[in-house]
Amino acid sequence: MCCAVGHYCSKKNSDVCGQESSQVWGMSRMCCILRALDVKTLIFVFAVVPMCTFGIYLHGQKISYFLRPLWEKPPKPFNVIPHYYNEIVSMENLCRLHGWGVREFPRRVYDAVLFSNELEILNLRWRDLYPYITQFVLLESNSTFTGRPKPLVFKGNREQFRFVDSRLTYGTIGGRFIKGENPFIEEAYQRVALDHLLKIAGISDDDLLIMSDVDEIPSAHTINLLRWCDDVPSILHLQLKNYLYSFEFLADDNSWRASVHRYQSGKTRYAHYRQSDNLLADAGWHCSFCFRRISDFIFKMKAYSHNDRVRFSHYLNPKRIQDVICKGADLFDMLPEEYTFKEIIGKMGPIPHSYSAVHLPAYLLKNADKYRFLLPGNCFREDR
Repeated sequence: MCCAVGHYCSKKNSDVCGQESSQVWGMSRMCCILRALDVKTLIFVFAVVPMCTFGIYLHGQKISYFLRPLWEKPPKPFNVIPHYYNEIVSMENLCRLHGWGVREFPRRVYDAVLFSNELEILNLRWRDLYPYITQFVLLESNSTFTGRPKPLVFKGNREQFRFVDSRLTYGTIGGRFIKGENPFIEEAYQRVALDHLLKIAGISDDDLLIMSDVDEIPSAHTINLLRWCDDVPSILHLQLKNYLYSFEFLADDNSWRASVHRYQSGKTRYAHYRQSDNLLADAGWHCSFCFRRISDFIFKMKAYSHNDRVRFSHYLNPKRIQDVICKGADLFDMLPEEYTFKEIIGKMGPIPHSYSAVHLPAYLLKNADKYRFLLPGNCFREDR
């Protein structure tokens, strides 16, 4: 009997599989199972299934994002408010074009941010908005959102921001360093602390409060418009042009998380999610991962709330990061985060190069030599 000795199973024995003596039962049963499987089935079980499993491990995130239209509906559309601006048109006319009245004097404006390590973008933001900001409010932690220790970067470089000293409310907060915690919990903890810092800064009812990340930069003329116009919505999201790595790679104009609030004591809370249906069109720029040094890219990839996207260690290889930047590809090798197959397919692959430097922040163009890494045609980054 082959099943016991490994040579040959007679037809008679194959017909009575399962009736052998107890000594050979295990081998006999296995033999009968294998004889019941053909070669194609064996190839499928031992070759195709492991390959598919490995493929899902490597590209499971892409598969999930591509199938997003099947399991998640798009959010409710915004009420997009047309944005009128020209430097030679009076503020009275601009306010009326928006359907708003004109104030006798402008509102006070508070610009509040959580700071990590975006020194160049913070400087660009504050220089551009400086004429219209009453108080700059900045909170810095010794912890990243992912619970990693970090130096107080702003504190160590405060000298380069002396131009805002008289208008700056700066605060620090100690991290909780809880291992394995969802990064968004630490982020929310820091945003609550920023609420308290705003009160220390002296914000009061009907003042304007800009809620946005450092790299979400409202245009100066947008903030000037909102501080002079009456009857603007109490909460107004800002539509920003989405740039990646520099102002060379324009992804779309779908950034909406930045917002401006008419402050209300006991009601206004600093947040970074949708709080209104109103969206002011073409109101600034979101320049994501716009760093001068490769080391800053690596720091943010490991530090920010979506650090789970670093699925493989080679994503942090400096040479790979440099290649990705110059191509306009995705640092995390992800598919676009969209809600329809048409939008996903349309945005697959690297972002096309843009060679337009029109309507960018004024301070950027006035100091082009200093910020050349943010302008088209300058994709190479410093190591450190």
